[in-house]
Amino acid sequence: MSTPRQQLALAWALLTLLTVGGAAASLQIGAGDLADSGLGPMFLRLRAGRLFTSFVAGAALGTAGVLVQGLFRNPLASPSVLGTTAGASFGGTAALVAFGSSGAVASVVPPELQVPVGCFVGALVALLVLLTVTRRAVGSLALLLTGFVLSSLFLSASSLLVSLSQETWQLGRAVIAFTLGGVDGKGARHVGLALPIVLAGLGAAWGWRHHLDLLLSGDEEATSLGVRVPVVRLWVIVWVSALTAAAVSIGGSVGFVGLVVPHALRPIVGHGHAALIPAAFVGGGAFLVWADVLARLAPTQGELPLGVVTGFIGAPLFLGLLIAGNRSGVNA
Repeated sequence: MSTPRQQLALAWALLTLLTVGGAAASLQIGAGDLADSGLGPMFLRLRAGRLFTSFVAGAALGTAGVLVQGLFRNPLASPSVLGTTAGASFGGTAALVAFGSSGAVASVVPPELQVPVGCFVGALVALLVLLTVTRRAVGSLALLLTGFVLSSLFLSASSLLVSLSQETWQLGRAVIAFTLGGVDGKGARHVGLALPIVLAGLGAAWGWRHHLDLLLSGDEEATSLGVRVPVVRLWVIVWVSALTAAAVSIGGSVGFVGLVVPHALRPIVGHGHAALIPAAFVGGGAFLVWADVLARLAPTQGELPLGVVTGFIGAPLFLGLLIAGNRSGVNA
């Protein structure tokens, strides 16, 4: 029987293999011939941009998933339960519609930053509403209920904007592409806006790792051990919101990454957040890199949306993990 140290080493060997393999596949696969002396370097730069963008977005979602699962003490929790993911998606959609229909408004923000800025504004609005409604709440139930209501509200508002945008073919296509997820067309300025937030979120998650470990024993037990539970809950919510907003701003709406990756890693690296946080950061990045590679390999006329690919991969994988957990008698 392997020791925890051996399991951790095995996990990191697997993560390294998946990351390196995904990077190599991402750089090699795609439209265009890298051997072309004229266009090859351009194709390589475009693929490198997609590789870096997908890794950053996936790493953000993986880290956010660890935080929200630790907050609710539930490995089935997803970053979307707080409503800020739907808020970020609505903000990005609203930015596309507003900037696409008004030249005066579009001149305020550089074109390549319009959607990312909209995502962060939408996530901030959702966060402020969430914190305002639950500021006197005790426990996590109010957070879950408020997040559910906010998600429904913002998803309905996004659907309305999608419907209205169909009056213009080009705008409607851009809105649909954003809502389905994808990292194509993203440049250095997109990633430059999101990367500092993702790295700061990783640092914050690492800083709260011991508090999250203590929260696993329950709020009362954690309080008796010196944890200021309301403060930890507040800052975890803030950083989950920031991480999901950063991911949506560069990758659109993609699901299952923050749910599946921490859940899959936990039986291998353990429940301790000191090991789980960096593993989920790298694992989330590798997961989305491979999803982007599969989107390019799909036998369709165009690329599959990234959100569709993560759904087709994540849902069966998650069901398999649940079935395996039930058979082994381990609580999911």
